[in-house]
Amino acid sequence: MTWLLMPWSMDSSGQWKMVRKNVAKNKRQVFYGQVLNEAERLELEEARGVEGIDEEIAILRVKLRELIVAAPEKFDLHLKLATTIARLVTTRYSITKEQKKSLKEAITKVLTEIAIPLGIKTLIRS
Repeated sequence: MTWLLMPWSMDSSGQWKMVRKNVAKNKRQVFYGQVLNEAERLELEEARGVEGIDEEIAILRVKLRELIVAAPEKFDLHLKLATTIARLVTTRYSITKEQKKSLKEAITKVLTEIAIPLGIKTLIRS
């Protein structure tokens, strides 16, 4: 059994208090769903189906362009948004050391099993 704290509950006297709600362990929890209205919950469910961050990056680029046109004097805001986009792009294209190792092994395998037997000269470094 798991307990969920819902700090936004108000008691009968109008005082804010922490309320504990009993939640079954295997029941799927919707963390943000508790504070969303029905339309927002439907949007959240739709958003769960989106993989990656490509759409978020594209939307932020569109919003940056709109901001530049609407408020060209707010350079600090432009810079913050551009920095956010840059971090997302870096995250999008970064790979782990394990992924790099796996990719290197796959390329080496292709070269040694296909390219070299076909007579294609290549340099393989370990």
